[in-house]
Amino acid sequence: LTGEKLVASGFAVSFEGYWEARLERATRRFLSELKREGKLQASDRGRRAQLVIHTGGPSKPVQELGEAESYNLEIAQGKVVLSAANPLGVLRGLQTLRQLVEPEKNGLSLPVGTISDKPRFSWRGLLIDPPRHFIPVESVKRTLDGMEEVKLNVFHLHLTDDPGFRIESKKFPKLHELGSDGLFYSQAQTRDIIAYAR
Repeated sequence: LTGEKLVASGFAVSFEGYWEARLERATRRFLSELKREGKLQASDRGRRAQLVIHTGGPSKPVQELGEAESYNLEIAQGKVVLSAANPLGVLRGLQTLRQLVEPEKNGLSLPVGTISDKPRFSWRGLLIDPPRHFIPVESVKRTLDGMEEVKLNVFHLHLTDDPGFRIESKKFPKLHELGSDGLFYSQAQTRDIIAYAR
């Protein structure tokens, strides 16, 4: 980082190379989080910085340990280029960019410079344990949002144990009926959590 700042009213986002819907969703989350944090104004008046996201190719359908998560961020006057080998790197780079944005009187500012980053550890995980204390779906999703923010990559949802059976069983319904006090995730909710985590 050079000490110079990029000052803009917001971002005009474009994609280069490989594209998938997950990249679009991640970019929308990035922009909405900046708005929520007061770092991005609702109005688009003024000069917007170009945010170019270049993705080399796809990641695996289900992330594997050791899969590339590195990225490069180049911040110059008027332009930010985020480059990564796959969508996982883009997700990590967007979180770094989010942390660098500072609110300005009429927009935002970013330090000018280059960042090349990759995780030190391939397994960076979190366990949620609803059998002992049930956690509503929205709270699980908020936890997943926090995991994204700090770049964790392994989510372990522990659903059954002696204190509770927290997932709907179509074949043996008494498991969740008697083992959950009515607090369990339906199969649809479980699929939704998995899709959200991805």
